[in-house]
Amino acid sequence: SASAMSDAGTKKKVGFAPQPPALGHRAGAGSAPKQAVHLTSSDGLIVVSAFLPVHLTRSDNGEWSADWDYEALLSMQTHLRVTRVGTVKWRGWHGNVGGGKSDESGVPVDERLRVEAVLRPFNCVPVWVPTTLFGEMYNGFCKGVLWPILHNVASVYSSPTGVNTGRAPNDEVSKEIEPYDSHFAEYSMDDEARGPIHGDGGREGELWAAFTAVNRHFKEVIIQCFNEGDLIWIHGFHLMILPSFLTRHISMAKIGIFLHTPFPSSEIFRTLWCREDLLRGMLNADQVGFHLFEYARHFLTCCRRLLGLNYGMFPDSSGGHNLAIDTNGRHVSVTSIHAGVEPPVLHQVLGHVSTRDRVASIRDQFRGKVIFAAIDRMESLKGIPLKLIALERFLQRCPEWAGRIVVVQVGISAFERGDDYTETRSEIMSMVANINGRWPGTVQFQECAESEMRLQQRMALLRAADVVMVTTIRDGLNLIPLEFTIAHLDALTEQGRNDGRKRGLCILSEFSSCTRVMRGALHVNPWKISEIATAFFQALTMSEDERMRRISIASEFVTRVTTQRWALAVMLDLKGVQKNEDAGRYAGAGLGLGFRLLGMDSKFNQLDANSVARAYRSAKSRLILLDYGGTILVNDNLDQLQRFQFVKKSRPPSVPTEGLISTLKELCSDQRNVVFVVSGKERHSLTKTLCHIPNLGLAAEHGMFVSWPTPKVGGKRRWETLVPDQDRSWRSIATMIMEVYTSRTHGSYIEETEMKVLWQYRDADPEFGYLQSRELEDHLSNVLRGFAVDILHGGVEEGGYVEVRPKGVNKGVVSMHIVKNLEKISDRGKLEFALVIGDDHCDEPMLSVMRQIGRRASEARVANKGGQPLAPLPATIAQVDVTSCDDYISSHLQCFTSTVGKKPSAAANYLNDVEDVQELLESLVKVTTRETVHSGYYSVVDLKKMEAPASPTPLVPLAVSTYDAKSSWQRSLSMGQLHIPANPEAEQTNETGANANWDDYLGTMNEGEEDEEDIFF
Repeated sequence: SASAMSDAGTKKKVGFAPQPPALGHRAGAGSAPKQAVHLTSSDGLIVVSAFLPVHLTRSDNGEWSADWDYEALLSMQTHLRVTRVGTVKWRGWHGNVGGGKSDESGVPVDERLRVEAVLRPFNCVPVWVPTTLFGEMYNGFCKGVLWPILHNVASVYSSPTGVNTGRAPNDEVSKEIEPYDSHFAEYSMDDEARGPIHGDGGREGELWAAFTAVNRHFKEVIIQCFNEGDLIWIHGFHLMILPSFLTRHISMAKIGIFLHTPFPSSEIFRTLWCREDLLRGMLNADQVGFHLFEYARHFLTCCRRLLGLNYGMFPDSSGGHNLAIDTNGRHVSVTSIHAGVEPPVLHQVLGHVSTRDRVASIRDQFRGKVIFAAIDRMESLKGIPLKLIALERFLQRCPEWAGRIVVVQVGISAFERGDDYTETRSEIMSMVANINGRWPGTVQFQECAESEMRLQQRMALLRAADVVMVTTIRDGLNLIPLEFTIAHLDALTEQGRNDGRKRGLCILSEFSSCTRVMRGALHVNPWKISEIATAFFQALTMSEDERMRRISIASEFVTRVTTQRWALAVMLDLKGVQKNEDAGRYAGAGLGLGFRLLGMDSKFNQLDANSVARAYRSAKSRLILLDYGGTILVNDNLDQLQRFQFVKKSRPPSVPTEGLISTLKELCSDQRNVVFVVSGKERHSLTKTLCHIPNLGLAAEHGMFVSWPTPKVGGKRRWETLVPDQDRSWRSIATMIMEVYTSRTHGSYIEETEMKVLWQYRDADPEFGYLQSRELEDHLSNVLRGFAVDILHGGVEEGGYVEVRPKGVNKGVVSMHIVKNLEKISDRGKLEFALVIGDDHCDEPMLSVMRQIGRRASEARVANKGGQPLAPLPATIAQVDVTSCDDYISSHLQCFTSTVGKKPSAAANYLNDVEDVQELLESLVKVTTRETVHSGYYSVVDLKKMEAPASPTPLVPLAVSTYDAKSSWQRSLSMGQLHIPANPEAEQTNETGANANWDDYLGTMNEGEEDEEDIFF
């Protein structure tokens, strides 16, 4: 309500001008109706993973055949049009380097076409990557660098061999590095790259190059397979930067990435030298998925703390709200849905004759014993030693169970883990020998390759076991507990209960992802040995009722959430992502892996200097509004240390160059121009650097102080305040409160200017600083309720501050104030041309207001000509009531708004940098210079206007402007104006004209017709 808007001490969001009344062209515009998202057989889906979910076999006579890898999560069948992209895995190949045509060398090059033909019926497209390159990416970077970090392991004492080199360790190498290890402490100050702590130097730099190269190989294949409208679903941490490469070429595609590993806390992830590249790679997707919200929470925190991005619940296309990250004008959806298994497939495997025979064999081998089964990779993260220590402690405390239980531990060889694998294997073998030496036959340990423990062998062991154990220290997706539960669903039936076995229980580490969904399991902390030992005892002595209850609870998830239902839920979220199908809605910025996708207005193009100069030439009354820092000179606030030094006055600010001063003087010398520099700096700062430019207007402290153009140079300038200068006692109160928060928030400080007080927390911890700022904001709102002040809160992306300033002061308000007072300082009549340039969030109110002022002129012209209504302004622009400016603008007004830097903005266009701004201003000076040279002559365009003056179209709600043919004569400008458009109003309909090229304005010209334009520009 109006009264609410007038209350003092209200909080505002930075970048918004006063709230307007409902505007006519917005009337009746309601929210889009809620529409449910569906997936149909016409929807295309490209599923991308490091390996294709198929098994390849090659007969002795060289014939290739393929079959689905049914235990792969991505092998599920669906009604969608699915294309699968990935590398082929032949006989368990993981990118190891071998000689000749051995298994390790991958598919021979001369047989790739035959393999592609075999895979075609499966809709699988292979990515052919050089074997050595893929090995460095997979074994070296993914398993050696990313894998430990993603599992919350960051050791600065890592050995420089094995896992970190991407090469399998051997005894020869171990002997060579022993002297190095023993003398490492002595030479630890040496700056040579010896291990992962040295970041991207040496060997790690090569592995990173291999990682990016493999992602590029995937990008090329995906683009070839992509059809318009297809969804792209990327799986695995191996392809974390793939979205960055894809969005460069197919920005309109909806891209999702799903990680099946944990995601570490920000304190661990920040130890990676490539952390920003990895995060930006994921954020260039439209959806990021995890199995648990715990992992999603860590990802959100990393984006917040490392990139300064905000996240929250944002509305979606179906009328609900989704958790998303706000980045560069886009919302990246974050999904957390745990995957399941396919019960029909598992039941089919369990019913197979070979599986039943294997189950009977295992039961006979350990007849009369309770079987505890465990299947783990041989690496320290899986916690196998902790399990064996707990078993030993249990048998020491309960010796009566010795000989009555057996732990069948299957270890999957993990050669890619290098030294970690060899050390873990050695430790396990030693502990197994020790336990079996004391209690013979208690541990049955078997090491095998991954290819020897496929779904059929695994299900046979799980079916034969009574209890399954997962004691991982940190784990992502682990389906073994889910498969075990399916294998023992019959324990809930009467027939199953009569077999006399106490089976179906899971002992599950609380650090495994499935802990959240397997609520019926016995949850343990693997670091607490006594808990695991107690779990052994509980599993053996549990009552029948409790065991049945636990199995029933565990079975609820595995039967309800299948792999297909999981995939469908994720795909529905991806398809429901709000993404404009117009490729022009998205633009890229940044080089290399710093590339990021920006979401903005589809007509957000670079400002066309030709269009600006042409409108500038024909206008009699012009207004130029320029921001200071970051627009006409380099921004001093980019560096946090520099910002702090400026506040404490220990560093001098940047000053305008002589060239810029000269350009501003030339612009101000033109009587048709009114030039204003609108800055957030204090009066004395602007006066010191710009007071010697005659006829230049100044607005300081976001428009609180205004100094109108004056021919006087130097000395003191006359200033007036935008709002009445009332009681300032609020300053001391605000400062006192801020000092309390500064004392308890490290990295924060207070910045005081003549009319405002800011509490800066840009150098503080992002999370804690934000929490403190919200508390401070509420505190100030309550205490300063009786004062005419506004309390503004800028988030981390805006620098991180809480500001108290006089009520009703911002650059949008001062720009309207200047427009209303133009006739007092210029006798050129109503405003016909406006150029407004800013660079940051503080300039958005000015850009928004001036764009809407120009918009009203365009709408009035179209309405009077009976043309089609203009497309609505982007919804991101805060609507402001600018009708009070109608009496001061001409019906021919052409308004150009531009932000500096390609980023989401209320401006209609952008300029790349400060140099582009200076070049544009210099081109306007050349327009004035040419007019002076051609003074006394009229162009053919001017003469034609004299013959048939067109009555100006009045603004619908504005006063009709009068037209004087003589006063409308224009001096000869350039031969470029010789062409008269067939429909002059079409040119006026374009709000800025910035998107058009020369042909749009000048039509088709013969060569040589424009004799001076190239020289001019």
